[in-house]
Amino acid sequence: MDIGIPKQRRPFDYRAGLTPMGVEILTGLGHRVYVERDAGLGSGFEDERYRAAGGQVVYSVEEVYGRGQMILTVSRPTLPEFDLLQEGHILVGFLHLAVSHPSKVEALLQRKATAIAYETIQEPDGYLPVLAAPSQIAGRMIPPIAAQLLQNNEGGHGILLSGVPGVPPAHIVVLGAGIVGGNAARLFDAMGAHVTVMDTDVRRLHALEESGCRADTVVAYDFNIARAVRRADVLVGAVLVPGARTPHIVTREMVRTMKPRSVIMDVSIDQGGCIETSRPTTYQNPTYIEEGVIHYCVPNMTGVVARTTTHAFNNAAWPYVLEIAQKGLAQALADNAALRHGLNIHNGEIVHPALRESLGGGI
Repeated sequence: MDIGIPKQRRPFDYRAGLTPMGVEILTGLGHRVYVERDAGLGSGFEDERYRAAGGQVVYSVEEVYGRGQMILTVSRPTLPEFDLLQEGHILVGFLHLAVSHPSKVEALLQRKATAIAYETIQEPDGYLPVLAAPSQIAGRMIPPIAAQLLQNNEGGHGILLSGVPGVPPAHIVVLGAGIVGGNAARLFDAMGAHVTVMDTDVRRLHALEESGCRADTVVAYDFNIARAVRRADVLVGAVLVPGARTPHIVTREMVRTMKPRSVIMDVSIDQGGCIETSRPTTYQNPTYIEEGVIHYCVPNMTGVVARTTTHAFNNAAWPYVLEIAQKGLAQALADNAALRHGLNIHNGEIVHPALRESLGGGI
């Protein structure tokens, strides 16, 4: 199979679609891999390493798409890249199509390209193996960023996360006890903050407690959420519905009850955000003020810790990439139920149920 690795073009995304080791294994099995110049530079992989691994370094994104049948990206391609898709292309990456521009979905449908979203590859027990890797990293990035945003010089109300003897710590509320929320809660707890974690799935709350985290755990009923939001110095949104737009579980009215200069970090923003006042930001301008509250809503947070994230998600994605390359798409999908969940668009149709529902049944 011919495989293309484009350079990431979204701002502050330095990750790479495949490591040189992955290229070496694929080329050793007889596949051809075309790597766009400097595609791995932000992750610490120079072009020469890809050449030494058997890859061919090409000098334009047009050549990557023109030569490759399977395109391994990381974040969703930009609109000009969607225009390069052709029938038979297999686009694989963190695509978040439920919140993408309609013209991108239209391009996939019209060109009869296949879209496999890493974030919806799902095992029978509900585990999302490829999404888990960047989610774990994002969760661990949240507490140090929150600590900085609470500082006066960042616009916060001057609270130290851990407090000191005689002065209570910051009150953190985490919505969602999955991988992002669980990792954030454990690190906030280790840093000495007072943490409340909320989820609709009591099993996740049990698992968090059993992990040794000392956070308070609360079932996420609306009235519990409203009460917790009022007390929060930092509110973390870590809610996910695989493949679908994230529902707003915190309303603007709830945000208005928060203390002035408190902090919201909506990590669900990749799928639309779980807080009504959230909108995407970038690392260049990561925050804004809405209803007197600091909002931090950076999609693809892990793009700036590219080396760690590239290795981590490649470890998880590799079996699926290899299976498609070795067996072909049809047989790989037939043999692997988790991979079938990753299939979002195929043969001109939206096939993932949650995506289809989010887009109102189609485009």
